[in-house]
Amino acid sequence: MAIQEIFDEEKLQTLEKLISQTPAKKIFLPHEGLFILRLIQGGLMAGHGSQKLFGWFGGAGLKGTTGWLESIGLKPGDLWAIAAGGSEFGGGVLTALGLFHPLGEIGVISSMVMAANKAHWKLPIWANAGGPELPLMYALVSLALMITGPGKYSLDRALGIKLPPWFVLTAITVASIATAYGIQSRPTIATPSTSLSEQGEI
Repeated sequence: MAIQEIFDEEKLQTLEKLISQTPAKKIFLPHEGLFILRLIQGGLMAGHGSQKLFGWFGGAGLKGTTGWLESIGLKPGDLWAIAAGGSEFGGGVLTALGLFHPLGEIGVISSMVMAANKAHWKLPIWANAGGPELPLMYALVSLALMITGPGKYSLDRALGIKLPPWFVLTAITVASIATAYGIQSRPTIATPSTSLSEQGEI
């Protein structure tokens, strides 16, 4: 085909007219995009939490996580390990399912903000240097999902579930207090050599 036929002005005008008359909803698929994002974010976070709770995927399990958390000032370590693993595993499952929004996202944000501050702070930003790149990304994706909502393809939408504002505010308050309390505990930083990030934990 000749080059002038490919860039024929009449054909280009026809294409431009077709695009301009096509509704945006037929070009962009926001609900499908949210569904994919939720599945990926939720699945990864659930796997992340299962490393701490059950020792799956090469994780340290509750015993290993407990010892490490106590070494960075989070005592009693077993309770913090359950809280961290539960926030990640439960938060990931709820996020993937689009259920009880935004409790899943709140749990993930709380755990990832804690991880960024306790395990990675004052280190270079990038993950290969032990920095907070990954927990920050997880937290920000959850924040975006918290703002946008779970979308059409969610159990909340299918079951007509909508948590009351007072309940959501209470959950945010409790998570914020727990996170702030954990962050101020000393010591506040683990070196890359002692961080569970090497084991795929944080």
